[in-house]
Amino acid sequence: MEKRPGKEFTLKWLAWEATRRCNLHCVHCRSSSDESPREGEFSTGEAKKLLDDIASFAKPVVVLSGGEPLLREDIFEIARYGTDKDLRMCMATNGVLVDDAVCGKILDCGIKMVSLSLDGAGSEVHDDFRRQEGAFEGTINAAELFRKHGIKFLINSSFTKRNQTEIIKIYHLAKELGATAWYMFLIVPTGRGADIQNELVSKEDYEEILRWHAEMEFEEDEMLVRPTCAPQYYRVVRQVAKEQGRDYKRRSLTFSTGGSKGCIAGQSICLIDAFGEVQPCSYFPKSIGNVRETPLKDLWENSPLLKELRDFSAYKGRCGQCEYLRICGGCRARAAAITDDYLEEEPFCAHIPLSMQRKKEKHR
Repeated sequence: MEKRPGKEFTLKWLAWEATRRCNLHCVHCRSSSDESPREGEFSTGEAKKLLDDIASFAKPVVVLSGGEPLLREDIFEIARYGTDKDLRMCMATNGVLVDDAVCGKILDCGIKMVSLSLDGAGSEVHDDFRRQEGAFEGTINAAELFRKHGIKFLINSSFTKRNQTEIIKIYHLAKELGATAWYMFLIVPTGRGADIQNELVSKEDYEEILRWHAEMEFEEDEMLVRPTCAPQYYRVVRQVAKEQGRDYKRRSLTFSTGGSKGCIAGQSICLIDAFGEVQPCSYFPKSIGNVRETPLKDLWENSPLLKELRDFSAYKGRCGQCEYLRICGGCRARAAAITDDYLEEEPFCAHIPLSMQRKKEKHR
């Protein structure tokens, strides 16, 4: 009998793309969402059946994502069903459609956490990123409404060259707005993001930004902070801690992926898109199968692709030789998007593994 994945590979966090439709047209959108109706999206009954499927073998955080999930009239009925299944239901929204009535429904259906997107410290940068005038005002209004109604929220901020100078300002604004957590995303070029590859933050700036984040995190005691899609942070933060003689202890949240490891695509997280295709993470451009055809448990436990991702000895290039492999792993989605090989080395990491450094010194 084939060995099943151990606790190390338990499904802990799942994003479900409740709809591909969206009221914004963001430059980096992983799913190239727009307002067009999409045939083949899940009915209310199919959505509930999906939650039954998930709850039959795991109790992950389930994030109702999109597109914009608030465009589904039945989204709160679905969320309530998940809550009654003892799943920790969360929602990811751009905030533009949030009002008092929406806040009341969020509370009534048991959603534990809502994430908002904030990509600029003002309307000029944020609205440019989101390709919609008034998007910044919508996010700020949503944050204020969430505070008014006692709804916990976190803020996700995605960065490219067009807004990387705003990072510190956005971090401070997230605190001012009362966010429980701030997640700094360094984008993976999938969907519309592939059209702006020339705007990706350079690996040198990437390293500098992560060092800033590490130093900031050591002092931050009000708001939880975490770089996302930046697995090399788990190397950087340890290096900075060692340089400064600090102990590094990772804080986590009950609604997050938790832990202190970098890339966890297909190891403890996955995405189910609007049409049932399962991907190792939200930015990984390959499907392992469709939940309309195969139970999620079977896909999670038996997918050849996921088994490759869980076999660290198969990783190539610098990642395969790196002393930080098991705590970083390199972004598998970024490797896939840029090199077309998800086992290749992380393209935006500046670190040279010690084994390679010693080998180079030996041959001098």
